[in-house]
Amino acid sequence: MGSDHSRSTPSAPPRVRRILIATVVPLFVATVLAAVVLWPRDGSPQTAGGQDVPRYHGTVTRVVTEPCPPTAPSPEGTPDAGAGLCGTVDVRVADGAAAGQQVQTPVPDGPGAPRVEVGDEVILVELTDPADPVASSWNIAEHQRGTPLVWLAVVFAAAIVAFGRWRGLAALAGLAASFAILLTFVLPGIGAGRSPLLVAVVGAALIMFVVLYLTHGVTAQTSVAVLGTLGSLVLTGVLATIATAATHLTGFGSEDATTLSMFQANVDLHGLLLAGIIIGSLGVLDDVTVTQAATVTELANANPELTRLQLYRAATRVGRAHIASTVNTIVLAYAGASLPLLLLLTADSRPLGQILTSEFLAQEIVRSAVATLGLIAAVPLTTGLAAVVTAAGRSGAELPADPAAEPPAERPRPDRAEALAALSSPRTGRPDPTGPDPARATPPTTATDRWHEPDRSTETAW
Repeated sequence: MGSDHSRSTPSAPPRVRRILIATVVPLFVATVLAAVVLWPRDGSPQTAGGQDVPRYHGTVTRVVTEPCPPTAPSPEGTPDAGAGLCGTVDVRVADGAAAGQQVQTPVPDGPGAPRVEVGDEVILVELTDPADPVASSWNIAEHQRGTPLVWLAVVFAAAIVAFGRWRGLAALAGLAASFAILLTFVLPGIGAGRSPLLVAVVGAALIMFVVLYLTHGVTAQTSVAVLGTLGSLVLTGVLATIATAATHLTGFGSEDATTLSMFQANVDLHGLLLAGIIIGSLGVLDDVTVTQAATVTELANANPELTRLQLYRAATRVGRAHIASTVNTIVLAYAGASLPLLLLLTADSRPLGQILTSEFLAQEIVRSAVATLGLIAAVPLTTGLAAVVTAAGRSGAELPADPAAEPPAERPRPDRAEALAALSSPRTGRPDPTGPDPARATPPTTATDRWHEPDRSTETAW
């Protein structure tokens, strides 16, 4: 039982399989039961926002732009010059009650407004005047992005399947399962008022079981990665709880969190911060634990004489190199997601110490530090488990399958003294192309002389 990414390895002995099954199966059952208990049953969460504005698809047929007229005089009495774009946009509605009609909208203007041209596919909203329900106006909300996103998804899936083949197809299925669990369990559960940390841990464990076994097969190597990932997730959750409590983080470290608290007051934003750390760490933990388990397996296959301690030390050296690059990946991933926040902080006139300790930036520092600590713990934990399982599987597989079969012949070992003498002796025994030489006509009779025969292969001797 056990496999790497390209070929199968000898099965683990029954005792090892029984131990892994007795360990993994109860954990999986407990995860499923916890998911059933925490599963939201009240439907979609109710928000404090108003009713959604209807949205329709349309195609731009005409754009007329002109400079905006000056605005009304300011309180100081100075009229402001017109700024931005004004004009009208004609759009043919593609669906809804007004399908096929031409409607006129103002040119989108302001920060983040879409720039439209003739032929663009856009999203329209119809606004009704509360004082006069018959009167309505149309506005362009944004561009349609469905078609480009579909093509990007097709290229993405085709590239993964072309390179990974069946393993790539399994990875796509695991990705779909991850999104399904997030959209049907984790997000609705948090929105329904469940503990975000508990929902995140159970959801992450469920994703881990489904994705790892679906992608890498039901093997001893995968089971080791599962146990290493689960242990690291629990440690990450404990460290995140301690770190956020020590730094007094409230979860209101971003504008999105503040907006969410206005629409869904029952969501625990501090727990949501912890849940984000757990979910964000899961993907990197999967990578590290699967790599460490596969590394131990490959080392054992390459040199069956390695002991458990030697396997552990060799695979840990690989893990150190992996961690060194992954830590940078985590920090850059968080920095890339928070670039607007970082740019805003660089324009702040406060001292650097106050900026670093503000909740906006402290939240990102805690995310990166806790995720890295959990990642570091995953290497020795997974490597140690893999070394024990692999060594046990190897010792159980050393006996030949057929007792009557003859053991394979050992490869001949060269004599060290003869090899050293061959390297240090003068080059004699080679035929002279100009003619026979009596002094060199004696055929080689020793191992040293045979070493210098030009047509003799030394592969067997070495």
